[in-house]
Amino acid sequence: MAPEPAPGRTMVPLVPALVMLGLVAGAHGDSKPVFIKVPEDQTGLSGGVASFVCQATGEPKPRITWMKKGKKVSSQRFEVIEFDDGAGSVLRIQPLRVQRDEAIYECTATNSLGEINTSAKLSVLEEEQLPPGFPSIDMGPQLKVVEKARTATMLCAAGGNPDPEISWFKDFLPVDPATSNGRIKQLRSGALQIESSEESDQGKYECVATNSAGTRYSAPANLYVRGPAAWAQNPTGVWSLSSRFLVVYACVRVRVDTHVCV
Repeated sequence: MAPEPAPGRTMVPLVPALVMLGLVAGAHGDSKPVFIKVPEDQTGLSGGVASFVCQATGEPKPRITWMKKGKKVSSQRFEVIEFDDGAGSVLRIQPLRVQRDEAIYECTATNSLGEINTSAKLSVLEEEQLPPGFPSIDMGPQLKVVEKARTATMLCAAGGNPDPEISWFKDFLPVDPATSNGRIKQLRSGALQIESSEESDQGKYECVATNSAGTRYSAPANLYVRGPAAWAQNPTGVWSLSSRFLVVYACVRVRVDTHVCV
């Protein structure tokens, strides 16, 4: 026999109450989109590159779309690269064209609870129009091959007035050292230092110099991460250092007074 309720109390069936609690908890977990990265106004060089970065958070996870003059971006020179399951996006324009690409670019983040918008302006200058102090890349990254678990350093030095800030892109996506647990650092010189290199670090790197006068990109450079090196002797008796696809031939002494390099 079910117990009688105490005077002044009402008994609520257990299962419906749990269902109601679950619905309330689920509702409280949903949230409208909120921007955590917004695109910034840029002045780029004709023939160069511009990248706008936009990222939002929310539940369900929002999706990012890009618009130019009220229309979804579409061009062979425009590329949209997604990250964070679509909640982050980079709009990359290359090569830049004067007048044709100058516009306001709008980023929209949308989920089932709402939609938010932000925008940034792109200006494009010809080389002869560049203002004094426009950033220059004095030394860009170079092709590098590093053994797995070793440290790789991608160099970058830039000039300009005021002194430009340096940032990095890998495979067209921004590099955020804060997410690497200290394994990836940007040095005071602007160089990018990657400790304990992993295969996931392999890719195409660009350094970007930005100040109030504009933005300039370096030429891209590839970083290759290879397995442990192994020495082997070829049929001619010359020792070679092989690490997967990398082969470096060494000099060997074949006579007392003779060295041969292949």
